[in-house]
Amino acid sequence: MAYGNNKFLYYLKGVLGELLPDEFYARRLEDILKSFDGFSPQTIGDRLHYYNKLAGFSMDLGNEPLALSELRRPVKGKVYYFDFREYARCFDQRLKAIWRFGDITDVPAYPSLVKSRPVDGENQNSVLLKWNKVRHFQYISDPVPFEKKEDKLVGMAMVKVPHRVRFYEQYFDHPLCELGQINQGTDHDQWIKPRMTIRNHLNYKFILCLEGYDVASNLKWVMSSGSLAVMPKPRYETWFMEGRLIPDVHYILLKDDYSDLEEKLRFYSDHPDEAKRMVQNANRYVEQFRNEKLEALLSILVMGKYFQSTGQQTMLPTALQEILFKF
Repeated sequence: MAYGNNKFLYYLKGVLGELLPDEFYARRLEDILKSFDGFSPQTIGDRLHYYNKLAGFSMDLGNEPLALSELRRPVKGKVYYFDFREYARCFDQRLKAIWRFGDITDVPAYPSLVKSRPVDGENQNSVLLKWNKVRHFQYISDPVPFEKKEDKLVGMAMVKVPHRVRFYEQYFDHPLCELGQINQGTDHDQWIKPRMTIRNHLNYKFILCLEGYDVASNLKWVMSSGSLAVMPKPRYETWFMEGRLIPDVHYILLKDDYSDLEEKLRFYSDHPDEAKRMVQNANRYVEQFRNEKLEALLSILVMGKYFQSTGQQTMLPTALQEILFKF
């Protein structure tokens, strides 16, 4: 059984998509919008307004916006480009926007399209899109029953940011942990271990999901597995809406100083029924992201609302305007 997204196919799809004519994307937009009647308006509206919190119809974009026609494939960050381009080509290329690729942890001064934003505070200028999905949005089928998993926490990660370093300093040699560092050239290379496959991670009941520069990139596949995510409360969020995760319902909550790790691991090892309920809760949460037609529709609507909110609604197709005005 293969785990993880196929990056070669992802890039091939992106490159081939560049060769398709504009007429293809116009028909694709029509097909995506036709799927609207197949979903609950409440579900669509809830997620649409979570990702895009802009209000009004004439928000200022300052001097930063570019026309969609000015979007160029970068030397680095091609995954962001391909993910943006996949839906941006469905729109009039004269429409203007601000887009910021990468791990964005601040809130822009003007409404901007981003992959990530802070959970707390006034974050409405950060409009979330499903970017870098080849890395972040992968889901798995777990063949290992919870009872047969080892009573340990596994964590294999790049250990660069200070909060990850602190965790490894506290728990690298702990008997309840199987930790490893996969990057080299640090002053703590003694933590380096060989990379571990996703399949091998599934032999453990608990999987560490510490944030990196923004979110924990492994959280999505962990929550689709039969193991439990272990982490402090998220500070940043993406299309996965990490800010909506409920501590000790969807994941095992750790204190910010990690001091309760052993207590939490022992509790859920000793109470497997509660652990399995949490696994079920996590799996149900993930299900909302697995309908490809809904994901495509929401991607179009989030971008459409962005253009609507920044005074460009007259350049949107009538069918899209009619849907947006329902919300």
